[in-house]
Amino acid sequence: MPKLSRRTFLAGPALAAGCAAFARPARAATPAATAQGPGVYRYNLGDIQLTALYDGIWYLPIDGKFVRNASGAAVNAALTAAFLPPNILPITFTALLVNNGGKLTLIDTGTAGQIADTAGSMIGNLAAAGIAPDAIDTILISHFHPDHIDGIKTKDGAKVFANAEIVVPEPEWAYWMNDAHMAGVSKSVHGYFLNARRIFSDIAPQVRRFKPGAEVVPGIVSLPAYGHTPGHTAFAIHSGRQSMLVMSDTVRNPYLFARHPDWQPIFDMDGEQAVAARRRMLDRAAADRMLVAAYHFPFPACGHIVKTVTGYELVPAMWQPL
Repeated sequence: MPKLSRRTFLAGPALAAGCAAFARPARAATPAATAQGPGVYRYNLGDIQLTALYDGIWYLPIDGKFVRNASGAAVNAALTAAFLPPNILPITFTALLVNNGGKLTLIDTGTAGQIADTAGSMIGNLAAAGIAPDAIDTILISHFHPDHIDGIKTKDGAKVFANAEIVVPEPEWAYWMNDAHMAGVSKSVHGYFLNARRIFSDIAPQVRRFKPGAEVVPGIVSLPAYGHTPGHTAFAIHSGRQSMLVMSDTVRNPYLFARHPDWQPIFDMDGEQAVAARRRMLDRAAADRMLVAAYHFPFPACGHIVKTVTGYELVPAMWQPL
């Protein structure tokens, strides 16, 4: 047997690999993918299973008036600090499905493709999660802005969740369904009034209204968070000794409005009241080390809140298998 030196031993595999490379037949280039996989993420809270359902994103152009009490330069600096482009607010939409073992409750309904071409995938992701719309028992609405209620119906007006009870905050209903409140509002807000009527008018007798502060379904307690809208409501989900906050639009984009909690975006109808609700929710989440979810957080829209010297910081939850 010939004697092998270390140099010969190391050179052998490299030479063989080189020969194999020349011997392989050429392969066609793999085309780049044009879509992500399903936007579905499941996690547990005690005995409750939660499923984040991604509906898409809206790249909203903004100007120097987007935040009432901060300059456009300050807002762009905050976007840059979050590695986001200036003058564009990325708004993600993530509905939350709550499975308590007996009932399925969907918190907010997505855009149904009626806000932006880059959003409207929630029903497809619900199917990817193995759940039909007819299986949903309860639709729980935080407030009446179109991106939260449009998913109740298709563009043609057909009801999407045929068997679901729709549950809404009483003060939100009282505001948006009152013709007197519609007089004198801006064009965009007037459109919100008309949209609320499009969604709810013909199903009004089937809509259950609750007073914020009440338990609305077993394990889910409503929390008044007025300011973003007159009846804007957050929710606390409880299972055993575990709890989490579902903050809807209390914070919106965390890289702006958690880091700068006193900023008042034009989306907040009562800016000062919204700031008070935002700080109240963020303080509670940070002090109690609660898991939080929010409709406009980056998908899968859950994590924890840490209080900092100047504001708050979102710490995304670690992605994990069931």
